[in-house]
Amino acid sequence: MNNALVILSGIPAIPLAKWINSFVNWLTGFAGFFNALTAGIGAILDSIQWILDLFPAWLFIIIILALTWYILRNSKHWGFMIFELLGLALIWNQGFWHDMTQTLTLVLATSLIIIVIGVPLGIWMAKSNTVNMIVKPILSFMQTMPAFVYLIPAVALFGIGMVPGVVASVIFSLPPIVSTTCLGIQQVPADLQEAAVAFGCNNWQKLYKVELPIARTTIISGINQGMMLALSMVVIASMIGTMGLGSLVYFAVGRNDAGAGFAAGIAIVILAIILDRLSEGLGSSKRHQNK
Repeated sequence: MNNALVILSGIPAIPLAKWINSFVNWLTGFAGFFNALTAGIGAILDSIQWILDLFPAWLFIIIILALTWYILRNSKHWGFMIFELLGLALIWNQGFWHDMTQTLTLVLATSLIIIVIGVPLGIWMAKSNTVNMIVKPILSFMQTMPAFVYLIPAVALFGIGMVPGVVASVIFSLPPIVSTTCLGIQQVPADLQEAAVAFGCNNWQKLYKVELPIARTTIISGINQGMMLALSMVVIASMIGTMGLGSLVYFAVGRNDAGAGFAAGIAIVILAIILDRLSEGLGSSKRHQNK
């Protein structure tokens, strides 16, 4: 045992950090691509923020309450609607409204991107064992890597601000939706797939008319998980200039201001609960419609 330790101690350290830095530096050579990506994500952020800023706070609260009533109409939801009303009114009262809409913009933009990427990738994984074998370890790596690590290459490639925060959030929150989409498609009963083929469905028709509707609840569950991870990541991304409620917490930590930090933290919790219940309710409402 001691001889083995002596041998290992004499082996030079693998320059892993140097290799990773070289790879990141190589990626910076594609400045045109990353500038275009920055412009595209920035356009999505600006569009969502512009829509949210159209509504005064009182009207936005009414819209959220109406949306909640519609999504959760098949369940007991009055208590939650009261919570929404009081919670959003508290955020407004504390002067956090614009910061809340900025955080919501980041979460919605991230959710949109992970849906566009994650659902097709999850379907591909379910249809191809080779893709599944390649992508699954990558997803495990992405889920276990500490969230702070994603901020470093995001800053190197996209600078500071809202866009790198979205990029880091997408990487961090993508695995759940890919995994759940793959799982949902794989769990579609074989007899239903055979029946679809017997009725003359091709692969695309079978996917659209049979597999996706049955897997929809599982996919929405993955979207819910991804949205919650995105919210946690955009708070962490305040360290690289991402604005919103997370920046209020970050500044409060720097000033050792417990009151301001907890007040902003409560606003984040309120927003998280609302997003969680609404996204979860989408799956429940679809189940009731199917019945």
